[in-house]
Amino acid sequence: QLQASGGGLVQPGGSLRLSCAASGFALGGYAIGWFRRAPGKEREWVSCARSSDGSTYYADSVRGRFTISRDNAKNTVYLQMNSLKPEDTAVYYCAAALKCWVVGTEYEYWGQGTLVTVSS
Repeated sequence: QLQASGGGLVQPGGSLRLSCAASGFALGGYAIGWFRRAPGKEREWVSCARSSDGSTYYADSVRGRFTISRDNAKNTVYLQMNSLKPEDTAVYYCAAALKCWVVGTEYEYWGQGTLVTVSS
């Protein structure tokens, strides 16, 4: 199972760090992706960290503002979100797959989601 946490209310320009903790399996053997779903919109791929070489990938909308990292010893992946904008408001989900995909249906495990609200 995956457990996403760290969401909350933040002002525009602020920062949050999301965590994705695994139980029952080792995250180190999986690529971990972050997705988000904004109100009334389709699910959107945000970022992914590969397991094999640690490569990271970002959607254009978050590149330069978000950073994905993993701590295999803690069985946790993080998404550091800086310079947050109102359009980043969404429920954020983490997911695990054997490789990085931008398509959510390729991921095997999903967390329950954590709400991020960016508003003044």
